[in-house]
Amino acid sequence: MFRRRTSLSLSAAAALLVGAPLLTACGSEAHPGAAAVVGGERITVSQVQAQVRAVRSAQGGDEQSAELIGNTGQLTRGTLSTLVFQRVLERAAEDAGVEVTRRDVQRARARAEQNAGGAEQLERMMLQQRAVAPGEIDEAVRAQVLVQKLAERLGADLRTPQGQQTMTEALAEASRAMDVTINPRYGAWDDRQITLIDSEEPWIRNVSGPGPQQPA
Repeated sequence: MFRRRTSLSLSAAAALLVGAPLLTACGSEAHPGAAAVVGGERITVSQVQAQVRAVRSAQGGDEQSAELIGNTGQLTRGTLSTLVFQRVLERAAEDAGVEVTRRDVQRARARAEQNAGGAEQLERMMLQQRAVAPGEIDEAVRAQVLVQKLAERLGADLRTPQGQQTMTEALAEASRAMDVTINPRYGAWDDRQITLIDSEEPWIRNVSGPGPQQPA
């Protein structure tokens, strides 16, 4: 199934951000308004907040609205962790010579929709189980396809501990090379776990049973 969190820690647990100070990286160089700097590029607080608002808006229209919102109280930092991870994953794939085309994403999404019983069903499953807003599903699908293709290139069977370790090492290498710096109000980035740290529990709990199958 599609997972916002995998055995490779696709996203992290964290506490809700209130406000956003300057983020300092590389000595005294300041990055105003940044939630993170990844490979020299900023992920802004406004980007994170926009995704959070999209999820909250979609949750507000769901019949399980109160439960969904209650189960994603750490949504802001979970969202940032996912955004950082996606950039690290892109770098690891690039280093390995892996590419994912728009057509790849379209095919994978079509399979996921078929497995879920339709486009609307997939949207609801992704929202309920992974806190992914409808407008972000393609990015989630792209990340899943990248993971699958990268694993294939590395010869890593993700069903086994050894395969997971191989993948984690590739991601950790890319993460270190990108010199990830996090606004301290969000926590800190762990290059070894490929996730934000300083959390005590998962930032999202599954409230609606099994999710849609992964694309093959």
